[in-house]
Amino acid sequence: MEDLMEQLSNMNKDNSVCQVFILGKGNITIVLQDETIYSPTSIIHSNKYLKQIVAESTGVEKEGREISSADLMRNPFF
Repeated sequence: MEDLMEQLSNMNKDNSVCQVFILGKGNITIVLQDETIYSPTSIIHSNKYLKQIVAESTGVEKEGREISSADLMRNPFF
């Protein structure tokens, strides 16, 4: 078990495949996949359209032109 933990902890981008033999199951191949986690902020900053939408909605809030969802539901035109 310690050997397995050592192999797993040594995995990185260059050493991304590990094979392990599990009694009764056989050879198991473990592959480390690089996962890039994007934050909402980084997604917004990378997309001009989203950046514009967020800027406009922030401006609406600051100017007091927003409408609550409850008021929107009561509006007969929607």
